[in-house]
Amino acid sequence: RCANKLANSFASLGLGKDDKIAVRMHTRWEWNIINQAIAKIGARQIAVNWKLTPPEARYIVEDSGSVAVVFDDEPAHDLLEHWASLPLKMFLSVTPVSSSKCMYLNDLIEKGEYSERVALGPTRMVYYTSGTTGKPKGALLSDKTLVSRIKEIMEYIEDMSSNTPISPNRKVLMAMPMHHGAGPLASDNCMRAGGTLYLMGKYDPEKALQLIHDHRINIWPCVPTMLNRVQALGKERLAKYDVSSIELISIGAAAVPFSLKKFIIDYFGQHCLYENYGVTEVGMVTRISPEDQLRKPGSSGKPFKNIIISIRDEQGNELPPNTAGEIYVKSPLMIDGYIGKGPLDKESLSDDGFFRVGDVGYLDDEGYLFITDRIKDMIVAGGVNIYPAEIEEVLIQHPDIIDVAVIGIPHEDFGEQVMAFCEIAPGVQPHEKDILEFCKDKLAKYKLPRKFEFMTELPRNPMGKVLKTELRKPFWEGRERQV
Repeated sequence: RCANKLANSFASLGLGKDDKIAVRMHTRWEWNIINQAIAKIGARQIAVNWKLTPPEARYIVEDSGSVAVVFDDEPAHDLLEHWASLPLKMFLSVTPVSSSKCMYLNDLIEKGEYSERVALGPTRMVYYTSGTTGKPKGALLSDKTLVSRIKEIMEYIEDMSSNTPISPNRKVLMAMPMHHGAGPLASDNCMRAGGTLYLMGKYDPEKALQLIHDHRINIWPCVPTMLNRVQALGKERLAKYDVSSIELISIGAAAVPFSLKKFIIDYFGQHCLYENYGVTEVGMVTRISPEDQLRKPGSSGKPFKNIIISIRDEQGNELPPNTAGEIYVKSPLMIDGYIGKGPLDKESLSDDGFFRVGDVGYLDDEGYLFITDRIKDMIVAGGVNIYPAEIEEVLIQHPDIIDVAVIGIPHEDFGEQVMAFCEIAPGVQPHEKDILEFCKDKLAKYKLPRKFEFMTELPRNPMGKVLKTELRKPFWEGRERQV
């Protein structure tokens, strides 16, 4: 009922089919109403990370061509100040704000006319990702392409859902962010099946266990960092909670160390752990099921139906099983291109229609995928993608820094953390605090370097390109995986 009323209010404000509405929100129940209302008017939702600074968020709003924004910032004055000059049809706050330019969600729901609106399908989401340019790009799958692949897509979705039995009596713990593909997917699946969502706005490992214990939660989609923090609670605190109701833990968005998998199996049971591997541009690629976790340690599993994985050398030639190379993927959900950037180019797409995901790995004799390294520079910290080029672009503006290289180094809790190697001007004595202060209004907190090394010269090849592999080597040497 609320979604129908909100959809009619959206329509009265001139929002409709194919319009883009930017949504920047924490994980909260209002997100589901907004998401459904957007679907009911046939618009697209542009997912905006609530952790981004106002200038970073503004870039996505402008680049996507959004005509309206929804947010839950408290206080909201910094955001509204940066967005004030945007020519938008609607500024909508989920919480009350003192601004004449801004509408309030509850008012639109209460004043909206009630009439039944039926969405043609789930909300068409646009997620922003980045490449080597460092500028975020909106991954776009056109309606024309979607319709042309509908049979393959439905078979693919059916296969993905086969191991996720959500029914009206199932309870799902949702602590994932809604600007990441996994959160909306799990939420939509639960809502369509009539299950019950238990939402966590701010993740707390012991509170998560308490919710599982009190409400007999069955399904928990999460990222490795969440379960690392559960493990860190220690045996005495873990023993306080009954987690036997858990039927399925779906984990992904970052590499899962085998030691963490063993903890999950020991604590939650051998029956429940599923690991997923996916890429924004192609969707979910593989899944490894509970029965294979110990049999295939280190594997990300087998591809879903209608997913084809090809391992290739530097010349694009296909490699035999058990030989590491670049991972190429063909998927029914592969995007056409990026908003405002045109179709996928030859750097991203092979001549035979495979997407280059930027990771290195191999397929074994049984077709299981093992990921061993990353070609692209992307850092994954706590399941969040961080793009070095964005950070380098800011750091290079500091007057003491001549050149900079940003990499990811191992971190026990988050998987990786950001480290910056800075080539410093002669005679300068740099201070980390000064550099972080310089960056804090230009970069979201999670993107800030956690470690610095100041150098007189960065290592380079004969062409002058910085050798990030040399910078990474001491930190990753001897590890089974290089991501």
